[in-house]
Amino acid sequence: MNDDLPADIDRMMAPGDDADRRHQKLQVIAQALIRQIEDPPQETASGYAQFQRAALLEDEVRTRTRELEHALDLLNASNASLQQAYREKEAARQNLSAAIEAVQEGFALFDADDILVMCNSRFNAMLPDIIERLRPGLDFETYLRLVASSIHFTPPVGMSPDGWIEMRRRRHAERHFILTQELAKGRLVQVSEQRMADGGTAILQTEVTDLIRAERAERGRLLDDQAAILKATLEHLPLAVCLFDSRLRLLAWNENLTKMLTLPVTRLREGTHFDEIWQQLRSKLDFPAQKGANLLADWARSVRRRDSFAVQVMRDSGTGEARTLAIYAQEIQDGGFVLSIDDITDYSRALESVNRANETLEARVANRTEELQDALAQAERANASRARFVAAVGHDLMQPLSAATLFVGSLLEDVSLPTSRAKLEKVQRSLDSVSGLIEALLDISRLEAGQAALTVEPVALAPLFEQLREEFTPVAQAKGLELVVRPAQGWVSSDRLYLRRILQNLLANAIRYTDSGRVLLAARPRAGRVLLQVRDTGRGIPERDHRLVFAEFKRLDAKASASEGLGLGLAIVDRAAALLGHTLTLRSAPACGSTFGIEVATTAVRPPDRRMVYSGLVPGAEDRPEITALIVENDPAMMQALTGLLEQWGVNVLDVPCGEDAITLLDDTGVEPELCIVDFQLGAGMDGLVCLGKLKSRLGTTSLCWMMSASRSEVLHSRAADLGVTLLSKPIAPATLAQIVAEVRDLPR
Repeated sequence: MNDDLPADIDRMMAPGDDADRRHQKLQVIAQALIRQIEDPPQETASGYAQFQRAALLEDEVRTRTRELEHALDLLNASNASLQQAYREKEAARQNLSAAIEAVQEGFALFDADDILVMCNSRFNAMLPDIIERLRPGLDFETYLRLVASSIHFTPPVGMSPDGWIEMRRRRHAERHFILTQELAKGRLVQVSEQRMADGGTAILQTEVTDLIRAERAERGRLLDDQAAILKATLEHLPLAVCLFDSRLRLLAWNENLTKMLTLPVTRLREGTHFDEIWQQLRSKLDFPAQKGANLLADWARSVRRRDSFAVQVMRDSGTGEARTLAIYAQEIQDGGFVLSIDDITDYSRALESVNRANETLEARVANRTEELQDALAQAERANASRARFVAAVGHDLMQPLSAATLFVGSLLEDVSLPTSRAKLEKVQRSLDSVSGLIEALLDISRLEAGQAALTVEPVALAPLFEQLREEFTPVAQAKGLELVVRPAQGWVSSDRLYLRRILQNLLANAIRYTDSGRVLLAARPRAGRVLLQVRDTGRGIPERDHRLVFAEFKRLDAKASASEGLGLGLAIVDRAAALLGHTLTLRSAPACGSTFGIEVATTAVRPPDRRMVYSGLVPGAEDRPEITALIVENDPAMMQALTGLLEQWGVNVLDVPCGEDAITLLDDTGVEPELCIVDFQLGAGMDGLVCLGKLKSRLGTTSLCWMMSASRSEVLHSRAADLGVTLLSKPIAPATLAQIVAEVRDLPR
């Protein structure tokens, strides 16, 4: 225990104690030691234990004291920061108040609960009887009632103070509004309310009395200037003119009015009612019986004057000579109207002279007209004859040609002997050549007659070039030529059918007149346009013949076979390009080849997807679903050719000669054919479109419907597309028919 005494003494003697404190502690220690020596031995241990506890308590008190002192330091620092923030807040508030007070307009701020937070001395300063009651804490409703109760407040015309309060209450619900408030003595204040982000409202008041008075004065000055200009303009007019407002009061007039009506100057003054002027007109002028003076009065008094009023009257000049006057009245924008009177006597006399002169010419004109009518009738008869010829070619020639083409295709299915097949293929090519010639004749006839219907739309170049490549590659290879079709991208604005026909004719012409080398089809971009070029390494064309090649029935190579064409290809190109507005170019020289170009505008518009024509092979019936086809055709040869070819491919054929029989057949048997092919011209009764419409209503979407026609009319194409029917142009190639059958067989059942 004695060994622990120095340590306890050191612990009690803290380094921070001053001399008096250490002296007091030493006295306590000495007294404790003396008591321990003087006390009996049995109490020695208890006394020392109490001494140790006192030392420990002293150490704990000292620790708690330091913690308390630290907490007090933190509290003092927090109080100092809080006081600094409060001082800054007060400074900011004072600065804000000073800034608001410095604003030249009246300003007030209401919080989100519509309680007044602050306002400057200019706020409602023009209402001095309530200014003392505008204090922070005032609610918006009380504020409105204070303003409405002020003796200096003037509500708008036709509005009571309560009505004004209700109006301000409704406008207060808006995020922002501006209104002009009139006060006593003609003073005006512009009030602007703006909703704040926290839901509060800022109100700004600006006195605009001087500004509005100046504007009104300026407006009055402008009106005076306009009145002077109007007066000068009216005086400059040779007519008699007067203007009336919506209340039929005279606004302005010119001196010619007093002269034409022989009125004293004192009778016309601003504000004179129309009735007084009307009485003068009725008494001095003779109105026609069918349009009397009362009609003019009724027109002027109408609430809505939809049309102008015009009448010609007569006036006795006093010398026995009648003068013709034209009265014209027209409503103006503000509900008034302008009335003018013009002396047209000289014009009427001149018109009568012209009429008399015309009467002397009528006989000659009638004779000439009869001659022209006869010539026109002859031209119309010739044109009608030509149109009938085109229609006859379109139907009467294409019908047997289509049947012959299908018969040859049917024979090709049966013949296996190579020599026989070669002969049939030559027949097929001859039929194709005849078909091409007839189509060319139809095209040139329609183009010359102006009957070609165009559908200008976006056309994609990529599929068009691919179709042309597939179509002409075998033709070029058969002649030993290389056909190069460079890939093309983008869309052009043109007619899909005629653009393809133009490029087909250019490619056919290039292959026909090129003996060796190659033919190139390319698209070269220009600014907003694209140049489609067909270039060959052929014989070339002399410059003197550049225009001649585009004429009908003109061929520079007289040795060419007539089966290769009649010289209409480039003529069709020239007519179609002109009709479409496409620029056609030609660069060529003998032995240097030729380059034909057509410039077409590009477009960024994309049309909806169209149904494409298939180009597959002739289908077989093996392992394919059985299908039934309904054929409606009134031509026996065409029906026989179609039926025979389809039955060779394993198709069950139902053939009827007219649409009525087709509908009756379906109703009686309940058969639902997968394929319907209907001719457009079926003789008497319903045509092909009507028949297909009835078939589609019965069959729904279970059948594919096609219509045959020799007509190339765009109207017919459009009507078929509207019905959802694909149009087959005659003559129909067997391969096209095979594609249709393959498409039907591939459809899911």
